[in-house]
Amino acid sequence: MTVIVLAVAALCFRLLGVALGLARFTTWRLSAAHGLAVMLVMTASAHFVPSGVTFMPNHADMVAMVPPFVPFPALVVYLTGVLELAGAVGLVLPATRRAAGICLALLFVLMLPANIHAALAGATLAGEAATPLWQRLPEQVLYIGVALWAAGVIGRRRSGRTPSASSASPAR
Repeated sequence: MTVIVLAVAALCFRLLGVALGLARFTTWRLSAAHGLAVMLVMTASAHFVPSGVTFMPNHADMVAMVPPFVPFPALVVYLTGVLELAGAVGLVLPATRRAAGICLALLFVLMLPANIHAALAGATLAGEAATPLWQRLPEQVLYIGVALWAAGVIGRRRSGRTPSASSASPAR
């Protein structure tokens, strides 16, 4: 579901850039940054949902995902939710996009043990089984890659321009 939210949001932002000429969405990189921000707002919301809510993952579901070796799991869930929201804001602000992308990539790495634990321990999210490991690991790599790409850390094009013969100074 989260991959779909990321892809659809990025596509919608890119279409807004093309159709309406919105400068904020003129490239796939910018659209992906905003799409990832939308996905993060969605996923972060689960960190704060009361346990009585059952139509979506809630705080209790998130706490159950935390591996036993992590102290204060309820606090960690709240903290990671805040960090996801901060990362979402950071991605949409040009001045903080690079730092946010790097920090989010690190956060995604740090949250990987919780996703592994949830898959192996049979944790449920809103009554459904957690994402199986064979699916979750590539998703996590995707989120890390999108965060770094949207931040401009990876995938930058080099100009590759070389002086043309006409611009070279004449030989003497």
